[in-house]
Amino acid sequence: MEVRVLSPTAILGYGFPMESLKRGLGWEPDVIGVDAGSTDPGPYYLGEGIPFVEDSNVERDLYYLLRASLEHGIPLVISSAGGSGARPHVERFLRILGRVAEKMPRRPRVAVIWSDVDSDWLLSKIKSGAQVEPLEPGLGPLTEEAIRGSSRMVAQLGVEPFIEALKTNADVVVGGRAVDVAPFAALPIARGADRGLALHMAKILECGAIAAEPGSGSDGMLGILRGTEFEVRPLNPARKATIVSVAEHSLYERTDPYREYLPGGYVDLSAVEYEEAGDSVIVRGARWVPLDRYMVKIEGVRLAGYRVVTIAGARDPDFISRLDDILGEAEERARRTYPDGGYEVYTRVYGRDAILGPSEPEGKPCHEVCILIEVVADTPSKAKGVASLLRASLLHAGWPGRKTTAGNVAFPLSPSDLYAGRAYRWSVWHLVELSDPLEIGAPVSWEWGEEP
Repeated sequence: MEVRVLSPTAILGYGFPMESLKRGLGWEPDVIGVDAGSTDPGPYYLGEGIPFVEDSNVERDLYYLLRASLEHGIPLVISSAGGSGARPHVERFLRILGRVAEKMPRRPRVAVIWSDVDSDWLLSKIKSGAQVEPLEPGLGPLTEEAIRGSSRMVAQLGVEPFIEALKTNADVVVGGRAVDVAPFAALPIARGADRGLALHMAKILECGAIAAEPGSGSDGMLGILRGTEFEVRPLNPARKATIVSVAEHSLYERTDPYREYLPGGYVDLSAVEYEEAGDSVIVRGARWVPLDRYMVKIEGVRLAGYRVVTIAGARDPDFISRLDDILGEAEERARRTYPDGGYEVYTRVYGRDAILGPSEPEGKPCHEVCILIEVVADTPSKAKGVASLLRASLLHAGWPGRKTTAGNVAFPLSPSDLYAGRAYRWSVWHLVELSDPLEIGAPVSWEWGEEP
């Protein structure tokens, strides 16, 4: 048995060369899989219900992929539609799909997988004794306050809802939030391929040509699963797959180099072997290990407040050497002006330690810095007021021996204080046991003309 999976791009809307898509279709793939979202951009997009990729870019990619799907009779499987995969994101995506479908010779059959989580359902799971685990140390147990306080929650679904959706003979599967491997592994597993191999191949394919050299999130890869091995190859002759590039991506976004945890179990990579074959790499040895419980990650967000950001640059060595004291004095002035609190200040000094903070190993003197000040407050007015006060304090701070009374910092933008709207925090980041893999996400048909 052989199954061929085409991954055109890292995220729908990131684009791809048309020649790469044409070359991939020449291999007669059995399915086109594409991930359309991520939590990498943080909680804001889930909270606001908006995408982080522009609609026009998504529409462009979707046009060519849907056309290829219908012309070649290949199912198109999409996960985390709209970016965060909640109902507003999936509905927005379906509207884009509707516009694209109008340009096709026929309307595709569409199966939709919803991944939204209801507060009452989640509380009932906890009360019934379902296993619940925090995903990070220090998070603590999942509380009713965190659940009720969440403005939106989704489950990161496994491959099972996608396998079920493919059984409906849909031309297009539009999935809500899901594990990144779902659209690539579902069809191979449905056809009886080894689950461990299928999931490992999907891991390599999930980000398109990022697993090639040179890597790119705006180009594609092809995966071919045959019996006890699979092959991955880039679709662009300017790239090649190497043992290093493929093995590196096997470690992508993982804390354990030998285990890739997914709903229902994990992929054991301890005995994996890689072999270069021209521009492609052949991989063997991944093994699926089932666990007693089927658990999915629940992602929830709550409103943290309203955000204002100020960016400033400085290159005076005396000012830079005193920067922590100057920032401390500015924040103290804000506390005196706003004694009732209701705001938080986050400062990052780029060029010094903005990325690693106190863990920064270099410790070299810097000749210039970029200072980013972020204020999150309970009202837009307070956020703007605190930010303007901090900015003015930073600009005009004095110290013994100061050589100028002009300004300590330069602002690259006008206005210097940028109102960024609502800000969100992760409120739920826990694994929750399901009684059945389809307890959330059982696919439904979407009828044309139906309002998403």
